[in-house]
Amino acid sequence: MATVRIQKYLSQCGIASRRKAEELIKKEEITVNGEIAKIGSTVSSEDIVKYNNKVVKPLSSLHYVALNKPLGYITSTKDQFGRKTVLDLVPKNINVYPVGRLDYNTTGLLLLTNDGELAYKLAHPKHETAKTYIVEITGNITPTNLTQLEQGVCIGSYLTKPATVKIIATNPTTLQLIIKEGKNRQIRKMIQAIDHKVITLKRVAIGNLQLGNLKQGDYKYLTKKEVTDLCFTKNRITRS
Repeated sequence: MATVRIQKYLSQCGIASRRKAEELIKKEEITVNGEIAKIGSTVSSEDIVKYNNKVVKPLSSLHYVALNKPLGYITSTKDQFGRKTVLDLVPKNINVYPVGRLDYNTTGLLLLTNDGELAYKLAHPKHETAKTYIVEITGNITPTNLTQLEQGVCIGSYLTKPATVKIIATNPTTLQLIIKEGKNRQIRKMIQAIDHKVITLKRVAIGNLQLGNLKQGDYKYLTKKEVTDLCFTKNRITRS
């Protein structure tokens, strides 16, 4: 293997996305040849890289799983309070981790993979991956509210980027809302900014990947076409 930055190496090992790998490095949980790794360090196949004192190596196969996250699960690999995580819903032997997050009370499409490059591409704001949600809210929404959401609203000190919004039902008011960013609890904060509250929130698409008829708590392996539609190189795909 050619020399690569430690963050990329960890993503190729299925440990975490490059962004998350940086957090592990900052926490001094990664060592290279017995020394604590530094962000920007480079490694090759001759180096011994360890995470939590266990040697990690690049994966021989990549896995892509779509999960319909139910209520009451956290989007994490583990929880210090013993709550259920989304990894409890998928096979233990495929070593995947969630891309992005859905909060405790949000349901819907979640991608899990050990492909750090794809995880980075989907999660990084510069790639502007569209995420589609169905949200039921309190009260009746006004044309002014729609314009606010479409042009951007202030959530704290942050102005959201323009969103695509469509009313798909009334009583309760139900919106289809598409955003290309992913701030913490962003949809809920956007709805609060227009003086409404979220009743239910479900993500139904990530890019071209659709939730479809997948039932809550169920998962499926992505097909090659589905991964390709997520703008990833076909020849890197290995079905599990």
